[in-house]
Amino acid sequence: MLAELFAAAANGCRDRSPLTHRLLDDAADDLRQGGVTTKIMAGSERDREGSVPGLRFAGAVHRLVLEGLAPELAKHYPSVGGQPHLPTLWEDALPALKEHADLLRYRITATVVQTNEPGRSAPLYGGLLVAAQEAARAAGRHVPFCVRLLEVGASGGLNLRPHHTGYQLEDRVLGDPDSLLVLDPEWTGRPPADLDHRLRVVGRAGCDLHPVDVSTEDGRLHLSSFVWADQLDRWNRLRDALDLAATDPVKVDQSAGPEWLAKQLARVERDVLTVVWHSVVWQYVSPADRAMGRAVLADAAAKATPTTPLALLVFEPRREIDYKFALMLKLWPAGISLSLGVGEGHGIPFTWNVTPWE
Repeated sequence: MLAELFAAAANGCRDRSPLTHRLLDDAADDLRQGGVTTKIMAGSERDREGSVPGLRFAGAVHRLVLEGLAPELAKHYPSVGGQPHLPTLWEDALPALKEHADLLRYRITATVVQTNEPGRSAPLYGGLLVAAQEAARAAGRHVPFCVRLLEVGASGGLNLRPHHTGYQLEDRVLGDPDSLLVLDPEWTGRPPADLDHRLRVVGRAGCDLHPVDVSTEDGRLHLSSFVWADQLDRWNRLRDALDLAATDPVKVDQSAGPEWLAKQLARVERDVLTVVWHSVVWQYVSPADRAMGRAVLADAAAKATPTTPLALLVFEPRREIDYKFALMLKLWPAGISLSLGVGEGHGIPFTWNVTPWE
């Protein structure tokens, strides 16, 4: 079973990360043959698909490289200046796997996958502009609402700075043009909003079951290890996002989503749009917590008023559109439900295309 999960993970990154694909494919064969990967994955034999054991393995191996503990393997990793040579990748990985098997097993067992993709701030920024302006229009206001942003499953909180990020379009830079993090959002189309209005964020908070402290070297390494090492665009975005985070700290609370959200939504701010946001989190949430989260949100939505509006903005995979990731918006009390567009799981590229959210 574990070998099949590794093979499935390898297939999932075949076209996007040849390095990770080859590593996981060879590791799956090694598992079938009872090789060193069997020792490394001891204790994880009954893992379910949602715990993505293959990606935890790949992340732990990448961290060895980042820490300088696998010099022969490092020559294959572009994240440290290497150049992949896939035919010899597994041969060069084996010495490090054998030497550090216990450390790898500990990290794989003790950690969860954290892919805090700063590229998701690009569709988030556009979605927040739409939400702030649509809520104002519904309330009969001429000026968009200020936003209070609450992120469930925030990881290291890198997407809690959408207003401090720059977004380079062909003719202008949205957001903060002087930011340490300037993204090329690769948008097809544009958000259905007035882009000349700058997003105003007056409050932000996040929670996660396993928050990552990006102010520490351990936290930075943890997030970096889960970026596929041959995707240098993602790697560079993460570097810049971590540098931005160092200048603009935001604490992420360790908490389950429903309990945390209930406490946050109990505080209502007048003339502020409260936006609940999550991205690529739903698959990791238990059915019980999903139901509790919906109930908490429904209770808050029933109390929303034109001067204390509430929004849900999510970026999650949709089965009915071939598992593309859709940006979806609900607004209360306006009763607006929109699918704003679809994109890749890392947030870039993204296509704006407004349809009803059904």
